[in-house]
Parts: sequence; structure tokens; C-alpha cells
Amino acid sequence: MERSLDSKEEKERHRAKKQDEKRMDAAVEQRGLDNVFDGDWNGAAGQFLLRWYSHSTHHERLLFAGPDGIVLAAPPKRVSSGRDKHAQVVARLSPNEATLEDPFSGEFETRILLIRFHDGSWLRVDTEESRSELHMYALRRPSPGGF
Repeated sequence: MERSLDSKEEKERHRAKKQDEKRMDAAVEQRGLDNVFDGDWNGAAGQFLLRWYSHSTHHERLLFAGPDGIVLAAPPKRVSSGRDKHAQVVARLSPNEATLEDPFSGEFETRILLIRFHDGSWLRVDTEESRSELHMYALRRPSPGGF
């Protein structure tokens, strides 16, 4: 009912947004990005993921990215509040090991980022907001070494 009261421009914006969402969903599925990682347990991403859970049972990680690489932090165990306050560094990845990338190169406003490892394997990371500062960081930095 509300949409019927929208102006022509608002209806067109809503239609375009829906089309973008459908294109993004199709691209996510086509590239296998609806999975947590590339699926190769022997690759760097798979091995990292296996070690990842041994550092903390908490399901969320804080991710920091900078010129010295990627840092992941988490509380040592599940906590219901104050996860940031209890967080400890659980992993560091140098720029030679992995880079942070927006898999769509900014084409879509998405929460998806990839940690791309030196062997081409990847781990999906979902940010709390679309086009986060991490997305902007990833878009500003080319992947060194072409991976």
C-alpha cells in the first residue's frame, strides 16, 4: 500500500535496488561466496579456519586491517556482553600470507569481504554494516603479488 503512494522516482529507485539485490545474490551464489570458505581444507584458508576455532569458542571475531596485515581478535570464550572488552588477539596474518578484498570490487553495497590467502584460497568475513571502513580499506589497497 505504501509503495502505491510513492513518487515515480521513488518507485524506480526501489525497483533498481531490488534488481541490484537479485544481481548480487546471483553473483554470490555463482562465485561460491555463500560458503564460509572456498571448501579446500588443505588450502591455507581451510587450515587457518581449523586453527581459528582452537583459539576461541566465541563465534564472532573483531577484524583489523592495516599495512602490517590482518589482525583477528576474540574473547577467549563465549560471553553474552562486553565481547570487545574481553577480546584478545587470536591471529595475525602478514601481507605476504593474506590480504583483505571486496569480492565485488565495490560494485555492490554488501557486508561480504574475503581474506584471500597466498595460495588463492579464501575465507568469507561478514561485516556488521555494508560498505564498512574495512570495505573502503580493501578497495583502496591493491592485492600485492596478484593474489
